[in-house]
Amino acid sequence: MGAIAAGIAMFGAALGAGIGNGLVISKMLDGMARQPELSGQLRTNMFIGVGLIESMPIISFVVALMVMNK
Repeated sequence: MGAIAAGIAMFGAALGAGIGNGLVISKMLDGMARQPELSGQLRTNMFIGVGLIESMPIISFVVALMVMNK
C-alpha cells in the first residue's frame, strides 16, 4: 500500500512540476517577445521560479521514500 501511495505522490508532483515549468517558461518567452530589453531580468526571475517549482518533486520524492520505508 505504501508503494502505491508513493507512486501517486510522485505522479502528482511530476505532473504539477511539468505544468508549472511550462507556464513559467511560456510567460517568460511572452515577456521577452514584448520587451526584449528586459530579457536579462526575466531570465533571472525565470530561473528562480523554475528552481522553486522543481523543489516540490524533490520534497515529494523524500516523502515518498519515507512512506515506503514506514
